[in-house]
Amino acid sequence: MTSSTALCAGRVAVVTGAGRGLGRAHALAFAAEGGQVVVNDLGVGLDGSGTATGPAQRVVEEIRAAGGQAVAHNADIATADGAASLVATALDSFGRLDTLVNNAGFLRDRMLVNLDEDDWDAVTRVHLRGHFLPLKHAAAHWRAEAKAGRVPEARVVNTGSGAGLLGSVGQGSYSAAKAGIIALTLVAAAEMGRYGVQVNAIAPAARTRMTEDTFAETMAAPTGGGFDAMAPENVSPLVVWLGSAACAGVSGRVFEAEAGRITVMEGWRPGPTADKGARWSPAEAGAAASRLLAAAETPQPVYGAR
Repeated sequence: MTSSTALCAGRVAVVTGAGRGLGRAHALAFAAEGGQVVVNDLGVGLDGSGTATGPAQRVVEEIRAAGGQAVAHNADIATADGAASLVATALDSFGRLDTLVNNAGFLRDRMLVNLDEDDWDAVTRVHLRGHFLPLKHAAAHWRAEAKAGRVPEARVVNTGSGAGLLGSVGQGSYSAAKAGIIALTLVAAAEMGRYGVQVNAIAPAARTRMTEDTFAETMAAPTGGGFDAMAPENVSPLVVWLGSAACAGVSGRVFEAEAGRITVMEGWRPGPTADKGARWSPAEAGAAASRLLAAAETPQPVYGAR
């Protein structure tokens, strides 16, 4: 029985890509805090191939076995029909929608010269379009609610990545999509605030199918017990808080979440500047840029750079 004081009591959360890894951890954490959960997962392989209903249904069964409420959704949320049905499933099953966690994604890593355009399209489709379409349909519902005088306390948590903030060698498509998600978060936060919607993003680091092989040593679970720093469950408490009414006033922000650490990312902001008051010549522009670079902070290295 869930306490009425639980952080998400009475709220309905939709989590995409919730059959495994981070999404599964988020869905279980929302349910543990009293949320009713729509568990979306297409059941694809690590590279996006195949489909299966099992992963989403298993998470639903875990939630129900613990006394919570959940339903599965197996449609492709990177299609308009799939995204619309995602919102409809929440409304039909639980009568409302309060929180959207966009998490679905997969990898097809290649160095740029070896990256096929089909692989580029597949990765950007699931990550970027797979954020945009659920956000669009959820936002349309919340805007209608607000215009009808029922202003929601709605929350969206998007899933970026350190790869989208800094770049990652061998992950051009993934990095570009994740950077796009950060920009989309900022735009959505600005557009939807008037309707009671707060939109934030996380850049998580955790052990999932997408990281356990690529970063095997870093992601390995401890062998002698103790704190499992890379467990996906470490990220979920922040996601649950961002998806709750408790985070009132927090929107348009990006957080790194890893192990026991939470970092507020400060993003692009103006650094050293020079203004001639007239057009530069190329040589003058180069000299000015060189002086500005000397005064600027050194950027963090790209992940995987050699």
